[in-house]
Amino acid sequence: MSNVKTLSGRVWNSRVRSQNVTGQERWLGYLLGPCGALLLNAVLATYLNVFYTDVLHLTMVWGGAFLVVFPLISKIIDAITNIIMGYIIDRTKTKQGKARPWLLLSAPLMCITGILLFVVPQASLTVQVIWVMLSYNLFYSFAYTIYNMSHNLMVPLSTRNTTQRGGLSVFNQIATIMMSGILVALVFPMVIRPLMDVYQSRWILVMGILSILALPLTLLEYYFTKERVTEEQTLSGAAERKIPFLMQLKLVFTDKYMILMYVYFFISTFAASLKNLGLVYYCDNVLGTYNDGITQMLVSVIGGIPMGIGIFAVWPLAKKFGKKNVTVAGCLLIVVGSAICWMAPENLVIVLIGQFIKNMGGLPGSYIFMALFADGLDNLEWKSGVRCDGTAMSVYNTIAVAIVGVATAVFNAMLAGSGYMAPEIIDGATVAYEQSQAVKDVITFSFVGLETITSAVLAVVLIFLTVEKTISRKQKVIRARQKAACEAKGEVWIEPEVRAAEEQKKQDEEAEEIYRKELKERCIEKGTDYEAELKKHEDAVRAKAEKLAEKERLAKVKEEKKAKRAEEKRAAKLAAMTGEERAAMEKRQAERAAKDDAAWRIEEEKGEALYKKFQSSLAAYERRKEQA
Repeated sequence: MSNVKTLSGRVWNSRVRSQNVTGQERWLGYLLGPCGALLLNAVLATYLNVFYTDVLHLTMVWGGAFLVVFPLISKIIDAITNIIMGYIIDRTKTKQGKARPWLLLSAPLMCITGILLFVVPQASLTVQVIWVMLSYNLFYSFAYTIYNMSHNLMVPLSTRNTTQRGGLSVFNQIATIMMSGILVALVFPMVIRPLMDVYQSRWILVMGILSILALPLTLLEYYFTKERVTEEQTLSGAAERKIPFLMQLKLVFTDKYMILMYVYFFISTFAASLKNLGLVYYCDNVLGTYNDGITQMLVSVIGGIPMGIGIFAVWPLAKKFGKKNVTVAGCLLIVVGSAICWMAPENLVIVLIGQFIKNMGGLPGSYIFMALFADGLDNLEWKSGVRCDGTAMSVYNTIAVAIVGVATAVFNAMLAGSGYMAPEIIDGATVAYEQSQAVKDVITFSFVGLETITSAVLAVVLIFLTVEKTISRKQKVIRARQKAACEAKGEVWIEPEVRAAEEQKKQDEEAEEIYRKELKERCIEKGTDYEAELKKHEDAVRAKAEKLAEKERLAKVKEEKKAKRAEEKRAAKLAAMTGEERAAMEKRQAERAAKDDAAWRIEEEKGEALYKKFQSSLAAYERRKEQA
């Protein structure tokens, strides 16, 4: 969609005209707008496989091979189209930006393809199979890929003002939590799914409503978002230096820490995907009765409570004991919680206790792992001199997309192999068959058993992930290189924190100037007193600044008190020691510091050699490029 002129008409323009992020933009563009697509995707992630097995009875098609092979092939296509879509968006140039136009296109596409997923005709098995394959890929590999790629870029492209961008990110996250955490986990299993039962017409009605709802809400997201960063780049014509993709890819896949993190992510995502697929089947056939509406809700709510309250505890623990160590402890908690569930999979009370423990253990993986991933990216920069964020994250996302297909194939293969019997409608009533013990065993293994094993494996993998141990030293090296490069160009070095503060101050001043100009225009248009309105605004800004300053003062006082208490505690501990005990402790600390320094010198020497080698390769590439 390069240089498209069809979107130059006023009808396609964003309804956001301010250069500042507005309240209307936050509420309509980033909270309400995405809800339609996110809700549709969340429901499909949980229930689409149930529709295929329990409503369409596709479990034993091709001897059970269809629901095994079809997800694998589809997710390979999905992974490829994600890469292609990213390539296309980067090369899209329109008046409306490079990502927003694709939001506009995705709105009707998601609506149509979402409905097509469920209006599978009552025809021959061959027709149904072809319909399922085509509709699935039209939705996931085409429509939703277009939406998801463009939607995920809206916050980064919205503004360079870090404060305003952070606020938009929060609103986006609230939208995700609202859809998956409230509606899908509570309302859907208790109210909606029991009404749908296994009647295809009811599934078509409900999913059709959700698909149609996504259309106006996605249009709302399109019209109440604005790509200020793209507009700025278009006007300035600035060009960004690019590092060859294959060179970055080689860096990523030759780093031991990145490989360990990808192994961790691969195993944990596979286990989580199988668990999510098994949730409905487990609640229907093992723990509760078919479609009872309450069992799944209890498991989701009790298991999910830690995710809400745990964030207040997990970060303090990570600061005290280390991110890796807390994540290892979390894996061991998952082993305990999963084992409790696995030992008594049909006892609701015991399962709920196990689920609570298991989800407590899952907190570090949810909230801390990406911080470890960020440490890995800093480590890559230390050893190469370049950032590989995009390449590393593209690998991460490809794994996420592909592993869902693998997990779905494995789960459906286990269902078919164990002899799963889908419910049927007999004389107008739904008859759910008592599943064999073999079926119950594979479902139980998917939901609670596998994580008992994989979490133990992950704890072992994480032992070798020591990237955070020396990351502070590596960050100092990175800063020193930045300073040297700046001074080599004859420029004055300014610490990034100071520069960021200056830029933020400048952004705030520009935002204030824009606001006053727009306020004056609104006052002239409405006939109101500009000076009076400006005074109200200035008073509000002053009150906000005073509140922020007081908050910062209190935080500083709290930090000082905390440091004082820690020092007093340390002094009391030393005072309680005998001379011999104190000498032994000091000796251990000195030995540990000497050991760490020796290990760092070895790592530093290797890192410097890798840095020089990569910089030499990069310089040779740039020379070849200039000569060509």
